[in-house]
Formats: sequence, C-alpha cells, structure tokens
Amino acid sequence: MNRLRLTSLFAAVALLFATTVAMASSHREAPMISNDPLADNTDLYAFRSPDDPTTITIIANYIPFELPEGGPNYFSFGENIRYEIHIKNNAATTGDDITYRFTFKQTNEDPTTFFNIRLGKQNLKTTYTCEKSTNNGSTWTTIKSNGIVPPNNIGPRSIDNTTVGLGKSYDQLMAEAITTASSGETLFCGPVDDPFFVDLAGIFDLGNFRKGSKVDALAGFNCHTIALKIPIAMLQKDHKPVSQASSILDADFVIGVWASASRPKVTTLQADGSKPVVSTDFVQVSRLGMPLTNEAIIPIGQKDKWNATSPYGGSDLQFADNFSNPELTLYTGGGPFAAAVGTLLDLRVDSASLGSFNFRYGKDGLYGLLATNAGAGTALDSNTYGKILLQKGKPRSVDLLPIFYTGVPNAVPYQLATGKTSGPLSAGKPFIHNFLATLGDMLRLNMAVPVTPRNDAKFSSEGLIQAAVLGLLDPAYNTNTTLQNIPNMDGFPNGRRLEDDVTRIEMQAVGGLVLNAIGLWTDDYVAGQPATTPQLLAKVGWNAGIDHNDVPFRAQWPYLAAPHRGSDGLRTSSVVKKDQPTSIGIRAPQNFFNGSNYPNPVSTTTRFNYHLNDAGTVAVVVYDLNGRAIQSLFDGTQLPGDFTLDWSPTANISAGVYYVGLVVNGNREQTLKVTITR
Repeated sequence: MNRLRLTSLFAAVALLFATTVAMASSHREAPMISNDPLADNTDLYAFRSPDDPTTITIIANYIPFELPEGGPNYFSFGENIRYEIHIKNNAATTGDDITYRFTFKQTNEDPTTFFNIRLGKQNLKTTYTCEKSTNNGSTWTTIKSNGIVPPNNIGPRSIDNTTVGLGKSYDQLMAEAITTASSGETLFCGPVDDPFFVDLAGIFDLGNFRKGSKVDALAGFNCHTIALKIPIAMLQKDHKPVSQASSILDADFVIGVWASASRPKVTTLQADGSKPVVSTDFVQVSRLGMPLTNEAIIPIGQKDKWNATSPYGGSDLQFADNFSNPELTLYTGGGPFAAAVGTLLDLRVDSASLGSFNFRYGKDGLYGLLATNAGAGTALDSNTYGKILLQKGKPRSVDLLPIFYTGVPNAVPYQLATGKTSGPLSAGKPFIHNFLATLGDMLRLNMAVPVTPRNDAKFSSEGLIQAAVLGLLDPAYNTNTTLQNIPNMDGFPNGRRLEDDVTRIEMQAVGGLVLNAIGLWTDDYVAGQPATTPQLLAKVGWNAGIDHNDVPFRAQWPYLAAPHRGSDGLRTSSVVKKDQPTSIGIRAPQNFFNGSNYPNPVSTTTRFNYHLNDAGTVAVVVYDLNGRAIQSLFDGTQLPGDFTLDWSPTANISAGVYYVGLVVNGNREQTLKVTITR
C-alpha cells in the first residue's frame, strides 16, 4: 500500500467545514404501511440531552405528512396500535433489554358537535398508557396511566379563546403534557412540527437531487411524537452513571435503539359502524432504526417484509446484501447508470484506491486481504470479523454494513488518518466507538460521548463527518493519536440529533468518503502529492439542497417545535415563489401575515403570525391612517420560517383604525388593518 501522508489531506477536508445537506427518513417507505399512516414510523432520534447531559433523549415520530388543517377528524395516535421503543444494551442477551410500550385511547367529550373542540370540550381527546419491560416483553409494568396528549393546534378560537375554546396557549398545553413516569423517565406524546427536511419531489424522480434547491417537502407538515428523557444510569447495562465511564468511548455505554408499531393480527369490522373487534395477537407492521434503511436501501419487493422483521436473532442478515453491495452505487460516479441519473456523479466510488482496490458495484473492495490475513490484529483479521467485513463481490461490507448493522468499533482501520504512518491498516486517531455485537439494523449510540453545545462555533449538522474534519484538520486535535473530545462526535451515525443532516452524511458514505477519510485514497490521488484531488473535492462539496428544518428547534426538552396551526392554512412547500408565476400570471408574495391578527378589534393584546421565505432584515411597524409610522413592534434579522408576535397597544395610542405592515429587506410586503378599542 502507498504510504499515507496526513498533511496532504488537510486542504481537501477543509471544505467540509462549510457544507451541509438532506431525505425523508421513513415517510411512506413501503407499500403496505403507506396505507396505514397512523402506524407508520417516520423518524427516530437518540442523543445525549444538551441541557441535561446525564440523560438520553429518544424521539420516535409517527404519521407522515399531517396536514395541520385536516379537520374535522384530525390526525391522532391510533387505538389498537402498540407503539414500542426497543433498547439493546447487552450483546450477551437475547432480544430487548428495555422496551417501552405506548397504547392510546380516544374519548368524545361532546358527541353532539361536529367540531373537534367546542366550549372547552374535546372530541377525539387522546390519553395514553406507558408500560415498561426489562425482560424482552415477558412481563410488563405500567409506569404511566392517563397520560395527556395535547389536541391538534387547530386555531386561535379552538385553542386560545377562553369563551369557546380551551383558553390556553398551545405552549401551555404542550408543557402540561410533559410528565414523569413512576420509574423516573420524562415523557411527552403529542403532535409536533415534523422535524425532518427534504426535497422529496426531486429525490424520488429517479434520484434527481436538485443541488442548491431549498424546497422542503415536509415544511408546514406535522407528525406525532413519542419522546422520552431517560437517565443514562437506567439505560447502561450495569446501571452505571456516565461519570463512571472509563473514557468518552467506553464500550460499556453503547446502546442500540429501534422503534416499531404493531397491529392486531385480526380486525373485524362491524356493520353498524361501531368500533372494530380485534384479536389479542399483534403483528409488527412498521419499524425504524437507522434512517433511510427501508426508504433508500431495501428494494421495493422486500420493504413490507423488512417492516415485519425483528433485527434480532440474525433475521436482518437476509437483507445484508443491500448494504454490502448497495443499489445506489449503480447511479454514483463510475456506476453503469451514473450518466443517466447525473446528480450523483460527484459521489464517485473509487475503483483504484491505493492503486488496486475497487469499491464499485459487484467488485471485491478489500476482499483480497482475507486470503493472506493482511488485516491481522485489526478488525479485518481473517480469524475474527474479517469473514464478515471482507466478502467477495460485496465491496461495501467493509464500511456500510458495519455502520448499519453493528456500529463502528474504535479499532484499526476505523480510525482517522491522523497519525497513520504505514497506510490505512495502521493506528490512527479514535473518533467513534458505537459497536454493539448484535447483527441488526439499529440506531447505535455511545452514551459516554460528551454533548456538543448547540451554540458551539464548531457545532455542525454534519455529525461525525465534521468530527472527522476536525480530527484531521484542526490543530487542537490533529497533532497526535490520543483520544480527545472532538466536537460532533455525538452526531450521526453515533446516535442521531435533531439537527443532523443524515441524507448528506449517508450519501457521502455511499460515495466512499468514509473510506477516503481513513486513508483509502480516491482514484486520482498521486502518492506524495496533495490529496486535494478533484474527485475528493467533488465528494466533499456534494449537496442535495435543503439543509435545515423549516422552523427552529426549542432549547428546552423535548426540543421539537410546536405543531403548525391549522387555521394558518400555510405550508412553506406549497407557497408560490416570487419568481414562479401562477398559471394566470399572478405572483404570490414571498413574505406575509398568516391570516388576520387575533383578536381584532383589540382592547388589550393581539397576536400576529407571519411567514418569511426570505432571510434578512424584518420590521413589523404600526402606521396611522396618514401613513405615519407610530411604533415599531419588531426590528431585526430573521431566517425563513413562521413567527408569532404579540402587541399590547400602550395608553398613548388612542382608539381607532391603524395599519400594521410587514417590511422585509426594505419592502413593505403586506399590511393588516387593526382596530383598537378603549
């Protein structure tokens, strides 16, 4: 092998600092589950809580593409569905080590009305029971009964109004639904903004990743979440607190997490319209561990089977070829269909890495090392894991398979190129250990890895990709092979944070960027010359467009944004842009108020909701009838999204008619008429 030269990589990875991107994790990913949205897992997250680092937050989302205005029967958790979160912390045991089961019940408090909420009463009012098992489901203990699920965020009359509605703000309803289980976990179940972001229309048009596109197909849609905050000592197999971890990559603090939904095996519909009669036997109909597995890796003929399969007992091995020799590499650079697709050309899979190793579809990758046991003493040793990681005709068994099926060990060759002096099979800089020797698709997390503060200048949605960059480039981390707390080591695929841009990370991994980072160079690398090759730079700069959620996450647990309000009737993805005329030539405004303020007329306080598609300077200004500005309600810079602003007119503003204008980047985009009464 060519001698690895670390310094030649620095300039190449520098570009990784500035680039980010995204794809729907598990929305309508299989034929059968697309017809059963209430049981459809959409996303799963597991990360160390940034404001309470002695705990782990697990978020399992269900129900894709919830229209906020979808009344009168709004989306809700389904009855006769078992929603479960599964946790594995000990490879020596069989099945789950901890399981949480949530079941939901609905009540109509006022069946005389067709409205969902009226006069303080709710129809489809939902409560839940949470049960816990620590013996793979043999016995269950109820840890929460009659948990509150907030109603859908219908509108100001249904939610805020004290006369005809519930008389509470939606933030108050969410806060009241946060509860503590009898066993100590913090729980929240309810509707929220869908936290994922993706240009679905482009991606599923035969891989048309629209580079530079800012279209988020999930903007303005809601989902339903089950969120848990669990002490690390409760999740660790020996009940150790994180303070007892031997290092920040302590193998004893690795957990695997997956979520599922199960339906009764037999459901009998009733001719009189009453509730169905169901059996007591349940069948798993949906599951989710690593994002994008069923969405973009499992072929359509196996998707329903994958949803019904447990990751335990070697069951997932029947799908392993899809990771070891993924279809996506047919469309990446160097693949036989790359030219036809076009948008993945920059993710060029290497065919002559270090002059001889071919990682393209159906090739052998590092298989040649197996016969001579060239990986002796490493994770590729022919007498141990080498037989799994080095397979003929399955080139990605060495990198993609362990990322999805076992986690990645802190072992050679899975260390950064920093400090490697004799090629990829020498020791380098540790930056990950989330290995859990259970072959199956799970989201694996090492709970000992410290939290990267969200306000840290080095925080990045690129997760471990960015940790690798810092470990290779930043002088604070690249001078030795000592284990250090590198920012973003707590990011995907070491767990998954809400901000993590998993599509970009996974697609770059498909293109072989992880292999390059550990010293298996791109095809156009020349030994002894800088590694800033066109092929490497192209992989680093690849993106798929939208790179952040449509609304900000909250600083407080459970961090998810409140669900979009139905009466706003707005989804960002459906807004006509300024440069896109409608069929009759009328152009819609890019920035505008979401309906009128409420209440109006105003006696004490009124609320404005407005939407921005443009980032920049924003002002909300009150004008009198002569057009004179008399008060500025807001003046500052804002990113695109939905915003709320309350105004309490001061005593020196007399009763009468006024106008409130939304001014963006110096342009008055829209004006509302407001009447003040005294």
